[in-house]
Amino acid sequence: MRERPPALVILDVGLSDGSGFDVSRRLLATSEVPVVFLTARSDEIDRVVGLEPGADDYVPEPFSPRELVARVRSILRRAARTPSEVPAPPLPAAPVPLVVDDGRRQIRYYGHLLELSRYEYGLLKTLAARPGFVFAREVLLDRVSEQGTGSLDRTVDAHVKTLRAKMKQVPPDLEPIRTHRGTGYALAEDLPPAPK
Repeated sequence: MRERPPALVILDVGLSDGSGFDVSRRLLATSEVPVVFLTARSDEIDRVVGLEPGADDYVPEPFSPRELVARVRSILRRAARTPSEVPAPPLPAAPVPLVVDDGRRQIRYYGHLLELSRYEYGLLKTLAARPGFVFAREVLLDRVSEQGTGSLDRTVDAHVKTLRAKMKQVPPDLEPIRTHRGTGYALAEDLPPAPK
């Protein structure tokens, strides 16, 4: 890793001498390399545990080589578009799609301050951190819920619905949050620099 940093790491969770989760935590402590887990564990809690430290994907066995290659290509395309370190932008004079002010716990959408609940703020902040990345419902729920296990995936759906309604009040003809059926949600990557 130090001598020849890879573009991406495919990591088995069940290693003979330890846990792939532990290895990924060590990798991601010093590197931003994308990590894809391969595992025989397919339970929801295992997926959440795998994705929470910062892994980019979690592929349960059995899987086809073609599917794995497609997932790897998708991650590498996103990694190529995303600079490794992006400084927090100051509040701009000209409207840009989304500006997250974490200190004030506020989000501006094309210059308009959105009135958001704590859950809505957490969801939109998570989506805005990686436009185009599809977050699974359970991952979103885990990031914004204090109880975690006490809530349901439909809670995420309900909050996304209210978020969409609030964002529609600014430019009504844009669809900023995209639904990926059977997977989760992503912030649109193609939002224009100024509302239509």
